[in-house]
Amino acid sequence: MSHPHTHAHAPFDAPADADADAHGHGHTHGHGDGHAQHQHPHPAEDEAAQAEVLDLDAEVLAGHLAAITDWLPLDAEPRRIVDLGAGTGAGTFALLRRFPAARVTAVDASPGHLLRLREKAAALGLDDRVGTVQADLDAEHWPDLGTPDLVWASASMHHLADPGQALGRVRELLGDGGVFALVELAGFPRFLPADAPAERPGLEERCHAATDHLHAEHVPHRGADWGPLLTAAGLTVTGERTVTVDVDATEHPSVGRYALATLRRIRTAVAEQLDPADLAALDRLLDADGPGSIALREDLAVRTERQVWAARR
Repeated sequence: MSHPHTHAHAPFDAPADADADAHGHGHTHGHGDGHAQHQHPHPAEDEAAQAEVLDLDAEVLAGHLAAITDWLPLDAEPRRIVDLGAGTGAGTFALLRRFPAARVTAVDASPGHLLRLREKAAALGLDDRVGTVQADLDAEHWPDLGTPDLVWASASMHHLADPGQALGRVRELLGDGGVFALVELAGFPRFLPADAPAERPGLEERCHAATDHLHAEHVPHRGADWGPLLTAAGLTVTGERTVTVDVDATEHPSVGRYALATLRRIRTAVAEQLDPADLAALDRLLDADGPGSIALREDLAVRTERQVWAARR
């Protein structure tokens, strides 16, 4: 790998889709920018926090994920599916619901995420339809994943050091008539109104501006136009769409918890870059027991976009 740092899944990427680890690193961090003064959580705590965000993302945005699986331009219902960068299973379980005769192989670098995924599958009575494989998608050689009818990669490809290499592996994987579904980030979730909080209006946008700076340096493929990359890998794009997400807090009871968990991970990344007054205002929002907790606000909404490409050999 060419990256000098590790980021199995950036802490402020996870909310935009609930699929995760692409790399074979044991944990994420606050998206290292080379600043030694950043305080990183313990790996186990960090992975647990990331898993919480992934699970909440899957819960709050389940309807949008179902709409994407419904849209996929398939000639026949797939029986063999591979979920690359499966995280804690948002895509895996959406695909299992959409295609009741299918079996999904979930591939992820994190053993903790894969364990959580298997536990969910067992609780749902789906363990006979789910297999898991721990693998680094940046590795030169991938484990044997069979010949799937559908390969799904959501919010994982942009983390790779060489996504072109991985897309070439995907082409090799697909059987005749197989489809590759690539779901990527078109924008990070926003939760607060533009004029909130009252004492520091625009705080959330300033936090995201700081994360954009980090991403530009360390995750250059985020926000890429994946059409040319798919074509260069020998794949033909057969469909493309943008899915707009706008879920009001009154529509889903977990939006507040989702906002709290997401902004806590963003704080880990940007604390050293924020103005002290902004950081203090952010901490008031992140105090789950305080009167200013973001989880208690009634003016929250989840606003973001996802871009989807479908491609064939």
